[in-house]
Amino acid sequence: MICFAAIAPHPPVIVPGIGKKHDLELVSQTIEAMEKLRENLEKANPDVILIISPHAPFEPWSFGINSAKILEGSLLDFGLEKTFKFENDLALAEKILNASLKAGIDAHFYAGFLDHGALVPLYYLAKNIKAELIHLSFSFMDFQVHYDYGKIIGNICAPDPQRIAIIASGDLSHRLVPGAPAGYSPQGKIFDKKIIELLGQIKVEEILNLDREFVGEAGECGLRSFIILLGILKSKYNFRLLSYEGPFGVGYLTARLI
Repeated sequence: MICFAAIAPHPPVIVPGIGKKHDLELVSQTIEAMEKLRENLEKANPDVILIISPHAPFEPWSFGINSAKILEGSLLDFGLEKTFKFENDLALAEKILNASLKAGIDAHFYAGFLDHGALVPLYYLAKNIKAELIHLSFSFMDFQVHYDYGKIIGNICAPDPQRIAIIASGDLSHRLVPGAPAGYSPQGKIFDKKIIELLGQIKVEEILNLDREFVGEAGECGLRSFIILLGILKSKYNFRLLSYEGPFGVGYLTARLI
């Protein structure tokens, strides 16, 4: 059964030891929201955490499913000597792969390390949890295909006797202010406001039909993760906004859906 679902940002700067004291103060709302999510997740007591990351190894026309027996990674590239290890729920991963291929949606196994898109949320959320992990990527395929892929995952997870938590990792626009990582665009703030509004109003069809030029201009890296999550939940959720801020020019959204 699906016992928990959330959207989480993944900026390494929110991790103590990477972000300096001043940085952590600027993202205090996000940190507080992630701690709240952690408390909620611990109460949900999952057996498995399924995380969708924009920075997992990527193929444009196929969905990646990490098949490494032990899912591990570190934040050493960001200056923090901290490693993470999780058992992979390979039986569940194989069910997702086979069901996707049977439905005509291309997916593949690969053996790789956990990326920062997974590790930053897990740093907060899995501090006190001994759950197994599923590590997924998205693709460049159409938004509708991502939603359909999510529905397949949901069809596998919903009747499973294990307690499964879903985390969609992703940041919103990287173009909120002059000097932002992807440069400035006035569409950035408009995009972030629109996404939060549509998620809150459960207007999934409008999200799937967002203008691709508008999405591209925003410079986001989370929308496809969110769409897979919406498919997993089959658009049935209760959106609770925990925080949104963008002090470094990137929109950080933290929200719980189940």
